[in-house]
Amino acid sequence: MSIETKAADIREEFSWLEDWEARYAHLIDLGKANPPLAPEERSEATRVRGCASQVWMVTDLKDGRLIVRAESDAVIVSGLIALLIRLYSGEAPADILKFDAPALLDEIGVSGALTAQRSNGLASMLARIKADAAACV
Repeated sequence: MSIETKAADIREEFSWLEDWEARYAHLIDLGKANPPLAPEERSEATRVRGCASQVWMVTDLKDGRLIVRAESDAVIVSGLIALLIRLYSGEAPADILKFDAPALLDEIGVSGALTAQRSNGLASMLARIKADAAACV
C-alpha cells in the first residue's frame, strides 16, 4: 500500500470524528495499540531530541523500505507516533521524503489542536524519520 493510499485511509478514518475530543480519544487508542520497543532499544542513542516527553525511535532499512518503530511515555504522543508509523513504515525512503505529512495532519484536524510543545515534538519526530530516510537514499 502506498503512502498516498495510507493517507487516504487515515483521512477517511478521521473524517468520522466530529471534534477535537473525538480525535484526541482516537489518538489515545492508536497510541495504546502501538507495540512497545524492547527495553534495550529505549536508549539515549534512539531518543528523539526536541520532544518534551520521552520518545524513542528505531528505523531499519529492509528490502529497500524503511521500517519505523517508536514509543513514547506520553499517551497523545504515542498516538501521533502510531499515525506516523502507519503512514511511513514499510515505504521506500524516496517516497517518504516526497510526502508532506504536516499537510495531512492539518487536513485531519490534528495539528491545529496540539500544544506548542507537542507540535515541536511532532516536528522533531517527522524530521527524524525524514533524516533517516535521506540517509538511506
